[in-house]
Amino acid sequence: MKKNKKRDPMPPPNATPEEIGEFWDTHSLADYWDETHEVEFHVNLKSQQKRKRMKDTIRFGDFVEVNPRIQLEKGKEYPYVEMADVTPGNGFISPKKKRIYKGGGSRFQSDDTLFARITPCLENGKIVRFKDNSNQPCFGSTEFFVFRGKPDISDSTYIFYLALSPMIREPAVKSMTGASGRQRAMLSSVEDINVPAYSLPTQRKIAAILSAYDALIENNTCRIKILEDMAQTLYREWFVHFRFPGHESVPMVESELGPIPEGWKLIAASEAIFINPKTTVPRDTKKPFVPMKSATENSMLITDIEEKTGNSGAKFKNGDTLFARITPCLENGRTGFVQFLPNEDEIAFGSTEFIVLRSKTLNSYFVYFLAQTHDFRENAIKSMTGATGRQRVLSQCFDDYFLPNPCQEILDQFESTVAPIFRKVQTLSEKNNNLRQTRDLLLPKLISGEIDISGLDLDRYPKSN
Repeated sequence: MKKNKKRDPMPPPNATPEEIGEFWDTHSLADYWDETHEVEFHVNLKSQQKRKRMKDTIRFGDFVEVNPRIQLEKGKEYPYVEMADVTPGNGFISPKKKRIYKGGGSRFQSDDTLFARITPCLENGKIVRFKDNSNQPCFGSTEFFVFRGKPDISDSTYIFYLALSPMIREPAVKSMTGASGRQRAMLSSVEDINVPAYSLPTQRKIAAILSAYDALIENNTCRIKILEDMAQTLYREWFVHFRFPGHESVPMVESELGPIPEGWKLIAASEAIFINPKTTVPRDTKKPFVPMKSATENSMLITDIEEKTGNSGAKFKNGDTLFARITPCLENGRTGFVQFLPNEDEIAFGSTEFIVLRSKTLNSYFVYFLAQTHDFRENAIKSMTGATGRQRVLSQCFDDYFLPNPCQEILDQFESTVAPIFRKVQTLSEKNNNLRQTRDLLLPKLISGEIDISGLDLDRYPKSN
């Protein structure tokens, strides 16, 4: 296989399944593998290929270990995963916190699959494979089913993709019972689903193909985190600690906020930033729509963008920051940077619970990082009024928050430094969308046997655990 040939661009994020399938008919995943990884296999999606019909089946509850028994010691601290930690579309999750075990909850270990059983988490695809290098037992939300491969019968990585497939998810959703908004899937209905009785080598071939996509997604996600941390660190160094380029030759002068660099003017946030700037959009045409859930709590990225008609709610364009104004979204840090629109003239709209922040005397990147700072958010939180659980920020609070407005030269330097980082983050996010779409197109075809993988030599490719 020639590795130095010119690569065609991958299908865009809005490509149809047919366009994605056509692309992978004529291209190898190996040519699009990150340079730090190596894999060389090719999956043929052509409609005229020989299809392998599913013959033998096995009951899902006999094929996997469901909610395996794990002993935890009450009063002892263990890694913990809550439902909010799981992001749909991400193949892996690692523990970010620990809690004292008091009994109950789901219990699991590394390589187990966590399957959300409650609405709307299940419908949204909160199904993830747990990864933890500590080899400690862990626990989490009571709203997870836990699936694990059985020795000599099923492969844990394959089980994750099987759980992610419509073959398991759709019957699980249909089995839901309970009060509206709190419906839960019935475990017995999931256990009774008939699934293909593939041999372990076949399971591992399927898992190798699909996990290659998730490995790429995970790698890109790690790169996004590093880039965002780099940009955040630059902001803090330059505008919080005042260690910007050439700071040694700029004297500090006293202000109401303490010493600030000479030439930097102390102004209110409402003077430096347009708060909910007036923007008009046509009502009847379909436009990108950003619901509150699309703004993440730990990244600038805005995900799962919808298409809607109408024009009520927040209106914004590239370079704007979306700032949650309602509890608990604000306290949880939901903030997004808009850079997904195709050009600077395009306008989108979103939830009425966003405040749109647009630079007036600063720049787009400074405004985004300012909105992420503890002091800025605390000022907004203190202004909240309304009924408990539905409190909202008052726009007047930005009149009371003051900041040192940097000189234009430093602002321009900062923009030229971080703008390429922001663009790279968006590019990597779009690549991940492409990879997820392709993986999701392949997944049901591989699970059902529609794609023939009998000729795939597993020994040549990375093996799943």
